[in-house]
Amino acid sequence: MSWPAIAAANNADWCDAVSRTHSLEAQVDANAWTSRSRTPQLFPDAVTLVSDPSIPELLSRIDSSPGCSIKDSFASLDLMAYGFRVLFDAHWIVRGPADSPTAPVSPLWTVVRDAAAFAAWENAWQRRDGSPDVLRAGLLHTRAVTVLSASAGGRVVGGAVLNRTGAVVGITNFFTEDSNASDNWQGCVALANALFPGTTFLGYESGRMLDLVRTQGFDSVGALRVWVYEA
Repeated sequence: MSWPAIAAANNADWCDAVSRTHSLEAQVDANAWTSRSRTPQLFPDAVTLVSDPSIPELLSRIDSSPGCSIKDSFASLDLMAYGFRVLFDAHWIVRGPADSPTAPVSPLWTVVRDAAAFAAWENAWQRRDGSPDVLRAGLLHTRAVTVLSASAGGRVVGGAVLNRTGAVVGITNFFTEDSNASDNWQGCVALANALFPGTTFLGYESGRMLDLVRTQGFDSVGALRVWVYEA
């Protein structure tokens, strides 16, 4: 499998984990992960797993009313004729075990292990990047998921989620205060590496964060695109 295909499968697993905490049952096959019920805010209703799925078949598997979104994992689809517009473009990123030296684990970074710590984490994520009632404490009981938090001065200043699929670990939902973006990304990766030594990490980023992660051992391995329906 190509790196974009591996990263897409990992991301689909993450979308599935979040959807299950909302009691949604999704479907996955060789072509796509999909949910017939509308997924939580910020999460797609479909994640493509191949570059050339049947668009009509894909749309038949989701609630394709206004507001639905599709993660086009290979930036290969033309959904404009179906009433979609591009929401954003990004790049899959990958960092192998030997791609860059890993800094020592910062004492600021820890694993979130209980509901109270998760509530503080989720509140900080909401303020920075998120929406209410999207990421739930049930994720702490999802075997493949590990929630990371950075704290300073008694408050959460950064965080991320690790999601393991086979031999790779996705880093997703990273957030930080702008002034500490580089240090917090480095701290996040250092703790992730300590928890999963010798593992390949992947995810996706765009804009300034994409530039930042490239300086810390991550390579861009393919484009992705998220579409939203507004007709």
